[in-house]
Amino acid sequence: MTLRAALRPCLIAGMVFQACAALAQQAPTTPAPVSDEEELSLIYGDKETVSIATGSAQSLRRAPAVATVITAQDIAAMGAADLDQVLEAVPGIHVNRSANLYSPLYVVRGIVSQFTPQLLVLQNGIPVTTLYQSNKGNLWGGYPVEHIARIEIIRGPGSALYGSDAFSGVINIITKAAADTPGTETGARVGSFSTRDVWIQHGGSMGGAQISAYLRAGETDGFRSIIDADAQTRNDSLFKTHASLAPGPVNVGYQAIDGNLDVQWDKWRFRAGYKLRDDLGTGAGVASALDPIGKSRSERITWDVSWSDVLARDWTVGSQLSFLAYTQATPVDYQLLPPGTTLPTGTFVNGMFGGPDTWERQFRLSGFAAFTGIAQHHVRIGVGHDDLNLYKTLETRNFNYTAGGTPIPLPSVIDMTPTNPFLLPQRRKIDYVYVQDEWKMAPDWTMTAGVRRDRYSDFGSTTNPRMALVWDAALTLTAKLLYGRAFRAPSFIETYGITNPVALGNRLLQPEKNATTEAALSWQATPDTLINLTAYRYTMEDIIRTVPNAIAGTGATYANKGGQHGHGVELEATWSINRNARVMASYAAQMSTDEATDTDAGYAPHQHLFVRADWQMVSELQASAQVNWVADRKRSAGDVRPPVPDYTTFDVSLRTTRGKGQWDLGLVLRNLFNADVREPSLAPGLSIPHDLPMAPRAASLQAVYKF
Repeated sequence: MTLRAALRPCLIAGMVFQACAALAQQAPTTPAPVSDEEELSLIYGDKETVSIATGSAQSLRRAPAVATVITAQDIAAMGAADLDQVLEAVPGIHVNRSANLYSPLYVVRGIVSQFTPQLLVLQNGIPVTTLYQSNKGNLWGGYPVEHIARIEIIRGPGSALYGSDAFSGVINIITKAAADTPGTETGARVGSFSTRDVWIQHGGSMGGAQISAYLRAGETDGFRSIIDADAQTRNDSLFKTHASLAPGPVNVGYQAIDGNLDVQWDKWRFRAGYKLRDDLGTGAGVASALDPIGKSRSERITWDVSWSDVLARDWTVGSQLSFLAYTQATPVDYQLLPPGTTLPTGTFVNGMFGGPDTWERQFRLSGFAAFTGIAQHHVRIGVGHDDLNLYKTLETRNFNYTAGGTPIPLPSVIDMTPTNPFLLPQRRKIDYVYVQDEWKMAPDWTMTAGVRRDRYSDFGSTTNPRMALVWDAALTLTAKLLYGRAFRAPSFIETYGITNPVALGNRLLQPEKNATTEAALSWQATPDTLINLTAYRYTMEDIIRTVPNAIAGTGATYANKGGQHGHGVELEATWSINRNARVMASYAAQMSTDEATDTDAGYAPHQHLFVRADWQMVSELQASAQVNWVADRKRSAGDVRPPVPDYTTFDVSLRTTRGKGQWDLGLVLRNLFNADVREPSLAPGLSIPHDLPMAPRAASLQAVYKF
């Protein structure tokens, strides 16, 4: 797919959007005077309310959770072009990378694993989780930000409301509705590494319906940072060969199409989304050996229909039906190991190839009722049913396995699906019910208590409670004490894997469990200064890990093995110097311990500092600078390498804010001083010994026109 071909839908959409704009009902445009507070809200967006904590909008300061809100205005000010760049600014969150496809791993409070499925990612309240690996999908290929209205983030457990995977936290990406995109906007961006993006979005009304639409196409060659030694480097040293492609560049290019449609009419709402990633490179290699050949393709189609109404004075009810179709495929098989690879079982003359593909369908039906008829209580009851179907798998490869899991060369690449597949189709059904009560115990005290019970068709039931006590100690000071339990259901590959080269599946797996206690303070120190402080402690049990099989020489399997505990603090401060300047800073410190070895759990920063300063230089020109310091990353048990090197990056951005009828321009420079940024390759460190190099200095220039 060329960029020119990808742009055709944008051109067509542009004509459609212009037709919509011509029919749109125009609201009066006479501006009203605004206060200083309202002006700041226009600049930085509504950061004072949050809905992710309880399912309904409420004050962020008094929400029964440790939550962060990032608005579209924040995203524009920091010059972010991708979700990963935004999340790095959240205290307690750091974006690691997987060698496999360089997929981002969202690490919260020191909880790291190979695919990091312990964080739930939602889009408009609906999970984007894939069944295969129980995360957002390894074939992620970035997430654009132009159509994001706000991002709401919970750090800490959320299973009492959201179920599985709301383990270390929850991220809800809320896309723009018609009110967020009045009129039509078109934009383009070019940048380093042959990166090109174009998009168009429109919001307006038609026939009584509020309509918002977005379409984006883009492509990048990706940065070409050098891996100096990989998994094949070690094989070469063991078997006296010279097959490794290292030193060589990572392969992180891709082509992308994204689209959204949002239609609101009376009490109904329909949303649809499309996310395509094509020609997606393999990063440092699916098997941690450089692969310049393999390509991936993922396609995600979503839609949902929701309805809500106030039935009586004290009752609000609603329901939602959602659908997700997800496909991940390898149109060009992964080159797992390069030509000339020699193992004890033989030589792969042309290289070792494999291509696992999966197809999924997910239906989710839910309903809720909120009741306020009891004085000082707000009760919410919800029920739901999920039908999760990984209905097709396909695998091609040119190897088989010994009993111990060592690959045996085959003469050619063949379809293994009929005889020896890595995974058979599987289906999981979930029924759940939850209840939550927000009780205003006294004028300054609110207690929120809730519990959710999930019943899974394959492993049984799990119950997860939460409790939060919020005290308005003074007009400027709010204190919170929070407790919650969470779980992460085993993925399909962990439960049902048959010939997975990493480990065999285990049908007896139970969910991972997490219990977290948090204490938080929010202090409005001055009218212009807000300080938030959080301390937490968590305990994980039944962690799903690979362990050697009981029978010697038969490889590994997934099992509930061991635990982890951790504690930390998170500090946030915002200082509005005046209506034209604002400084935001956050600092997070954590310590996580693997209970099996009584050593550091590894790979997450013990210290993370982020500072951003925004300055409205003149009425139509805004500058922003940000510093990101990531430090003190230890290795896990068995990984004898030195600690992961610290790094500091400095980014700057400059943009105009002229609004409708004029072009707005933006310039962003990332990693201005060209720091050597590396994310850790995971234990035991033999595959990629010197970690994963990230992007060097990069620049981008964008232009946006609003009609």
